Amino acid sequence: MDNLALTIAPLVAASINAGTPLMLAALGLLVNEKAGVVNLGAEGMMLVSAITGFAVAVNTGSPTLGFLAGAGASMVLSGFFAWLTVWLGTNQYATGLALSLFGAGASTYIGLNYVGNSLQNGRFGIPLLEDIPVLGPALFRQHPMVYLSLLLCLAIAWFLYRTRAGLVLRAVGESPASAHALGYPVRRIRLAAVLFGGACCGLAGAFLSLVYTPLWVEGMVAGRGWIALALTTFATWRPARVVGGAYLFGGITILTFHAQALGVPVASQLLSMLPYVAAIVVLVLISSNANYIKLNMPASLGKNFNPGN
Repeated sequence: MDNLALTIAPLVAASINAGTPLMLAALGLLVNEKAGVVNLGAEGMMLVSAITGFAVAVNTGSPTLGFLAGAGASMVLSGFFAWLTVWLGTNQYATGLALSLFGAGASTYIGLNYVGNSLQNGRFGIPLLEDIPVLGPALFRQHPMVYLSLLLCLAIAWFLYRTRAGLVLRAVGESPASAHALGYPVRRIRLAAVLFGGACCGLAGAFLSLVYTPLWVEGMVAGRGWIALALTTFATWRPARVVGGAYLFGGITILTFHAQALGVPVASQLLSMLPYVAAIVVLVLISSNANYIKLNMPASLGKNFNPGN
């Protein structure tokens, strides 16, 4: 029993660690989509924020500044996306894909001088709680950003479903024309939602390069931005379900690494595919009930709004 506990605790801790960037990005994208905006540029924003946060942390010695810089860089990109889609009326899907491609190229160029550098992370833990057998190592020795991400989930759920501002944001996502008729600034609300989503994607990217693998490697986001987009549908646009989905996919990722370390007789390339295969399978299962998706999906999702119409 003791050996089993010693094996499970690190797996749980690693799964939570792996799921945190997915959760951060998905929560931001969820707020975007609640306002009716789809941003397919999450992958690119996470890449740019990862290298920006890493570069700032390396040059200043401050991971906190690294997180702030990563969030800021991603907000700049998301602001540009909002200007194109919300004000100029470009297609959200095409613009998001272009942003993702731009982010991949820009991060590669910016990171040329940082390949091979690494950061040293200190030891984190919650006093007293971290000494609890099994639970301590599994849950209470995480980076502070892990706990902040959980608080962020609670804050978003409270904002969306317990405040007037959250109700207005959801109304903009459901019927922007009606919200505009009532006097609400639809474009500015969508801009705020997109900027918030960009900040969350920035924190997710910075977490990858500063905490999860404290170094810079080209393309290190490795599709997590796309999984975060899938998570919003998987969670049917509910913040609490995003947490469960993020930790589920994080756990699958860690299990693939664990299986490789144990020498499971399966090609490592096939094992590495499992998180993405799982995302596809889950989406197929959820999409099999079209009425359930329509019931939970914001009605104006992906549609631009022109006040002049």
